[in-house]
Amino acid sequence: MVTRRPRVPSRELLDATRVSRAVLHAASVRVDAAVFVVVAEVGGPRVRWAGAGVERLLGHATTDVLGMPLDRLLPEPPPGGLGALLRRERSVTTELRGRSRTGALLDLVVTTTPSSDPGVWTVTAQHARTATERALADSAAAHERRFTTLTERSPVPTLLSEQGLRLAHVNDAFCRLVDRQAEQLLGTGWLAAVHPDDVEAVVDAAAAALTGDVGDVRARLLRTDGDERTTVLRFSHLHTPGLGGGFVATIEDVTERLAFQSQLEHQATHDPLTGLPNRTRLASFVAERFLPGARGGLACLFLDVDDFKVVNDSLGHAAGDQLLVQVAHRLRTVVRPSDLVVRFGGDEFVVVCEDVDEDAAVALGGRISADLARPVQLGGVGVGVRVSVGVTVQTADHATADELIRDCDIAMYQAKAGGKGRVSVLDQGARSQARDKLRLVADLRAAIDAGGLTVAYQPVVETATMRPVGVEALARWHHPGRGWIGPDVFVPLAEESGLVDALGAAVLEQACAQVAAWDAELGLGAPRVVHVNVSALQLDEHLPSLVADTVARYGVGFERICVELTESALMRDPDLALLVLHRLRDLGTSVAVDDFGTGYSSLAHLRRLPVDCLKIDRSFVAELSEGHPEITGAVVALATGLGLSSVAEGVETVDQARALAELGATHLQGYGIARPMDAAAATAWFAERAR
Repeated sequence: MVTRRPRVPSRELLDATRVSRAVLHAASVRVDAAVFVVVAEVGGPRVRWAGAGVERLLGHATTDVLGMPLDRLLPEPPPGGLGALLRRERSVTTELRGRSRTGALLDLVVTTTPSSDPGVWTVTAQHARTATERALADSAAAHERRFTTLTERSPVPTLLSEQGLRLAHVNDAFCRLVDRQAEQLLGTGWLAAVHPDDVEAVVDAAAAALTGDVGDVRARLLRTDGDERTTVLRFSHLHTPGLGGGFVATIEDVTERLAFQSQLEHQATHDPLTGLPNRTRLASFVAERFLPGARGGLACLFLDVDDFKVVNDSLGHAAGDQLLVQVAHRLRTVVRPSDLVVRFGGDEFVVVCEDVDEDAAVALGGRISADLARPVQLGGVGVGVRVSVGVTVQTADHATADELIRDCDIAMYQAKAGGKGRVSVLDQGARSQARDKLRLVADLRAAIDAGGLTVAYQPVVETATMRPVGVEALARWHHPGRGWIGPDVFVPLAEESGLVDALGAAVLEQACAQVAAWDAELGLGAPRVVHVNVSALQLDEHLPSLVADTVARYGVGFERICVELTESALMRDPDLALLVLHRLRDLGTSVAVDDFGTGYSSLAHLRRLPVDCLKIDRSFVAELSEGHPEITGAVVALATGLGLSSVAEGVETVDQARALAELGATHLQGYGIARPMDAAAATAWFAERAR
């Protein structure tokens, strides 16, 4: 059995079909005129059919003109060439000169009409009018040209009706917009280009314009190629004498603008990596469904990928991103279509469900954990994903949507604290602690902003002479409702909540201001150095400029400031620490290593760092009373060997002071010397010692 391929119509057959359709139209044109069918070709438009009127008008036999270039029959085309005569959008009528069979030039009126097939026109030619007819026609043509300039060639799509809904005119821009010829749109044909669902709204707006109203309507217009354009049609009333009410409508194509707006809105509410909604969308989604005082029905699951940092560190950030994309995909497949899956940030995700109770939410958390546990292939390595899941279902205690989301975050941290890889329902005790912590953070922020933190000063003395040489500035916070809150509470709180920079700046500000005040009041009896503690989170490239600006503002010398950092802070990023400490040293500021010996540090790094002083931790000083001077002696010896001074903290007894002097410690600090004091008490203490 032989299978024959279907025959594809040849180019010649297609052209013949196009011409034959144009011939049917040409046959209806008046017989006293010369009628041609012209087809656009590579070398220019040529005649493919001619009516009997050609011989009467120009003397050519119909067979003689077949295949003849159009410019031989019309040797003097209008301005713009034959392209201005053969328009795709509409018919064109103009006066031209035609060449007869004998070569004589005749004055003709030529009309070209585009066919429904592209590249095919019907051309009609007849003798020009009399002088009177021409004068009248010229006047009308002048008006028409002005109208054409204002409308047809305008880039703004325009419709004009002189009476009712029937169009009398449509410009080229609208023809191009809907990919139709003007003749197809005149009358009520323009409504065929309106989307069926929008026709009623467009007709209502046009009808309102007929009675004098002005209005806009958004409607979709359909092109012949099937493309759909979203537009805004603006209708205005038009009164034509002798005809009555009509309208003028201008059309704005807003398709691209709306698509761009939609893209921006999507970007604003979605995560670019996973394509999931982001925190902005989460907040609006929950707020729309949150009913204050309601109980149950709305559940939030907060997920955190356990040990995600290990993937980034071992396989690279690209693998980490790939893992997050896989987690997002699996989450979408596990939950219901109506549930919202959000990338909250980093490796954290949130799922929001409606119409579920706590048991169902916990069960969903279990299904999510099981599905994510299936290995994910990352660079040829199978990685199992564990997640800690916190579950919260709305209760009457939730006053806002934010509280509901915050509670499932707290529940997730409970799951992590319980051993990771598990689902945890919010514990009310943990909820109370977390909310209390949030309130304390807010109070701390307010205290820093309002200058509510104070600074206490603990003197530092020279071991050999017991002469006061400096102080350590210690932040203090008196809470209006809770009383004194220790730095062991509020400093970690500031570090966790991003307030540590503001806290450190506030302490440095007060310390510099106090040094200036002491200089003015005590003169040479003022403390020569003030030690200011700096958190590990403050150890960055901004620290030297902060110190420089603050010290310069109060006019105290840079040598009056000693920056204290713990050894763990210095070892966190030794290269960065080296850079920052050199910049501080260039300013003239000294540097002390606080609590030395309690953390892990490299002696090689310590030797490279521009450090001036080692502070011996109070726990080592306390061992002196128990007869164990070994560690303290080793630290003092290390400082001496490196050419550094040393400050022993926590000195409480005369015996400890004597032992430290014997070991070679250069400075002492502790309750046995003086307790931390406010500025006024410290001023009196130094004044008394100066006398």
